[in-house]
Amino acid sequence: MSTRSPAPAPTPPVPVPPAGTATRARTREPFDRRLARAVQTVTGRSLGPYQTAIVRIGFSLTWLFFLLRELPHRHELYGPDGPWSWEMARRLIADNRSFTVLMWSDGRIWFELVYGLAVLSAVLLLVGWRTRAVSVVFMVGVLSLQNRSVFVGDGGDNVLHLAAIYLVLTRCAQVWSLDARRAAGDARAAAAGEPPRDDRAGPLLWTVLGGFLLATTWFSEVTGEWWLPVLLWVLWLGNGLWWLVRRYAPEEPRTLLDALAHLAHNAALFVIMAEVCLIYATAGWYKIQGSRWQDGTALFYPLNLDYFTPWPALSELLGTSGVMVMLLTYGTVIIQVAFPFTLFHRKVKNVLLVAMMLEHAGIAVLLGLPVFSLAMISADAVFLPTPFLMALGAWVGRRRDRLLRRPTAGTLPEQRRTGEEHGPRTLVG
Repeated sequence: MSTRSPAPAPTPPVPVPPAGTATRARTREPFDRRLARAVQTVTGRSLGPYQTAIVRIGFSLTWLFFLLRELPHRHELYGPDGPWSWEMARRLIADNRSFTVLMWSDGRIWFELVYGLAVLSAVLLLVGWRTRAVSVVFMVGVLSLQNRSVFVGDGGDNVLHLAAIYLVLTRCAQVWSLDARRAAGDARAAAAGEPPRDDRAGPLLWTVLGGFLLATTWFSEVTGEWWLPVLLWVLWLGNGLWWLVRRYAPEEPRTLLDALAHLAHNAALFVIMAEVCLIYATAGWYKIQGSRWQDGTALFYPLNLDYFTPWPALSELLGTSGVMVMLLTYGTVIIQVAFPFTLFHRKVKNVLLVAMMLEHAGIAVLLGLPVFSLAMISADAVFLPTPFLMALGAWVGRRRDRLLRRPTAGTLPEQRRTGEEHGPRTLVG
């Protein structure tokens, strides 16, 4: 009889988890920590400084271009000589409560003053001088002129109308502005131990705008909706509080106001992005329902209308090519419908973004709608990637220095980072 023990049963193999599973399990954060990090992101810094700067430049340039182009016809468009008379505008505004300061008086001098302030605010916003206050004046100018004659516009006025309100809530002068240059100079002076410079322009501008708000409150019955003067008062008091805190309480109160400003900026930036997606989504889905867009002939008709043919030879060249008309028609629908769904795929989003900007440039040339195209390109710019915008800013800076013949050092120092590049990638970055 054998005394050997039976052989042990084979041990079943231990399943090996896929590569990276254990690492992901160890690095998975609890929900409350991720939520806290998200709150810190939206309250600790203003996202998309370069994107909001290019949006500010684009919309102020669009409005300035429109005002200067229509300068000889301003009285017929918005002034006392227009077919839409001041009395007709007063009756309409009494019904729809649109905001406009042109209802304060029907005099020619008052109209010229408002038009001149609209031009001046567009220039100052373009260069980024006292942007917090100037953006409010810019909004008042846009709303006042557009609501005076609501039937003047080509579609781009609606985008500009909304963007003028959103820009008030954004910190759109962090880069590429005179405000950013002044802030950098103050920071260098503080690092060198120099006393801060006296800010006389800020309080003076704050006082002048306070007098304007008193007039707005006095004429509130004919100005428009009640909530807009209230918003202007809140912005005016907020800017005054900001100045007082920076001057007399730079510790915890300034940290709190900074967090609120970051939150308002990021919320307005998100609204701008959502508006662009909504514009393209609704335009694309409405086009799909049209029979002319379904059979690929929709673009044939505007290319053969005299009103939309500033270059008849070019319009005829494209309009007589059935294949080109079909490709442009279907391509327009595909791009507009697909764009909101590509935001989380950076490369595809950038390709469609370039295609949409080229499409609007074509609309400006072929159909003679430059203001509409500039407004849409300015809105699209909120999705431009940060590295491209930084490279664009560096290229413009070099061309500016070469034009002004400024001496440059042999080696340029690295551009000071704003903190945006070190943070997590976002839809606008």
